Amino acid sequence: MSLNDTEHNSPRYLSTKQAAMYVGLSPCTLNRMRVTGEGPRYAKAGRRVVYDRADLDAWIDERKRSFTGEA
Repeated sequence: MSLNDTEHNSPRYLSTKQAAMYVGLSPCTLNRMRVTGEGPRYAKAGRRVVYDRADLDAWIDERKRSFTGEA
């Protein structure tokens, strides 16, 4: 199986638990960040919260730094 096959078979939308694993946080931290507005973009599907992989990637990319003193 190639990388493209894996990406094609992966779901686009992730649950809070899956999204937390994807970005390396706990689900509780991701929930708190959603409440305070610090976290990645999300969508509501009825009562369910889902995260788009592209939004998670963009959120991580926005936080890239070259050194610790960078704002």
